Amino acid sequence: MRQNLHTHSVYCDGIDTLDHMCEKAVEKGFDILGFSGHSYINESETWAMSVEGTRSYIKDVQRLREAYAGKLQIFLGIEEDSLNRLSVKEPFEFVIGSVHFLRHNGMALPIDYNSGILEYMQDAWYSGSFAKMAEDYYADIRQMRSWDEVDIVGHLDLITKFNEDESFIRFDDPAYVRAATDTVDAFAGVKIMEVNTGAIGRGYRRSPYPYRNLLEYMHAKNVQICLNSDCHNADWLDCFFAESLELIKACGYRTMMKKTEEGFEETDIDLFR
Repeated sequence: MRQNLHTHSVYCDGIDTLDHMCEKAVEKGFDILGFSGHSYINESETWAMSVEGTRSYIKDVQRLREAYAGKLQIFLGIEEDSLNRLSVKEPFEFVIGSVHFLRHNGMALPIDYNSGILEYMQDAWYSGSFAKMAEDYYADIRQMRSWDEVDIVGHLDLITKFNEDESFIRFDDPAYVRAATDTVDAFAGVKIMEVNTGAIGRGYRRSPYPYRNLLEYMHAKNVQICLNSDCHNADWLDCFFAESLELIKACGYRTMMKKTEEGFEETDIDLFR
């Protein structure tokens, strides 16, 4: 079985149409494909879906669901950004809740756009302390614990996207790890958390989010997970899946969550590929 629930398209910041994503999913042997366009924030954030674009996106996914019936199970989802909470969940069948921005004195800047912006926030907003910046980032994620519409917590340690060489902070820094594990504690038994390979496909990391020490901690806390590619390019739809499954099993996991018409179902990890 192959599943990906974190999939972007030309409706937001992806490079492929929904149709091409479906074609590629069938070619790569996927059984389940969930679309998760970036939710509307405001008209200036063109990487997210517009209001009108969201309406078209919903209709397009529904069209493809019917067209691919029996060949590919398609789900209508959305990636909700912390900057603008959804007013209602419907008609979406699942919601990924993510934090992409930090706010300071009325300004919001992205943590995952480039390393220069991240360094500016660290120095100008947090007096050079990445650990302090991470505390605010993880505090923002923890707010989604009470957001009933959120099913999956997206890319837990996205703030370390540009930290592959540990130039910002050591992955085992006690203050940083404490902020991250406090967040895992908040979601244990409440939300699904994803293992996300998106930064590998784009050349920023060699391993998925979350970093191994956090994934091991998630297993120790019985946090349920799913494996997603955060795909913005159809060629990356199964990016690093085989290697990630081995990592997940090495961290102790024996099950992952599968999306069904009835909701999410705990499934033997050896059924995934």
